[in-house]
Amino acid sequence: MSTLVAVTLQINGVRHDIEIQPWRTLLEVLRETLGMTGTKRSCGEGQCGTCTVLIDGQAVNSCMYLAIEAQGKAIATIEGPPEGDAALQQIQRSFVAKGAVQCGFCTPGMVVATQALLSHNPDPCEDEIREALVGHLCRCTGYVQIVEAIQDAASQLANKGGE
Repeated sequence: MSTLVAVTLQINGVRHDIEIQPWRTLLEVLRETLGMTGTKRSCGEGQCGTCTVLIDGQAVNSCMYLAIEAQGKAIATIEGPPEGDAALQQIQRSFVAKGAVQCGFCTPGMVVATQALLSHNPDPCEDEIREALVGHLCRCTGYVQIVEAIQDAASQLANKGGE
C-alpha cells in the first residue's frame, strides 16, 4: 500500500486539492490525476522540453519536478486560465500564422517557454529567443518558423500594449 499525501496545487488560477504519492512528478499529476493532457510527455529526463510548464513564472520541465514541491506556487500550463490569457492566445495565434506548428508535439512546451520569455523580455532579439529555446527539441520545423512566431508574438503584444 502506498502512502498518499494531501497537496493543494494552484494551476492556471484554479485550486486543486488532491492526494498523491510523494514521488509523483508534476507531469504525472497534471496528466494522470487531473486530466490536463496539454502538457506532453516525451523523454522523461528533462531533455526535450515537451513537458514545460511555468512555476511562479519560470519555465520548468514538469517531468523532473515533484508535484509536492509545487505546493504553494503558481503553476501555468498550455491550457491557461479558464477566463483566457491574452498573451498566451496571441503566442498560439503567432505559432499557427508563422507555420511553427507541424506535428504539434513540441508546441505546448515551446509556447509555454515563449510565454516565460516574453513576460521577462517583451522584445527579445533572435539570439535571446534561441537561448530561451535551448532544451526544446523540434523534429519538424527546423526552428526558423518558431523563431519567427516568437518575433511576431512579441511584436503583436507590443502593439496591443500601446493601444
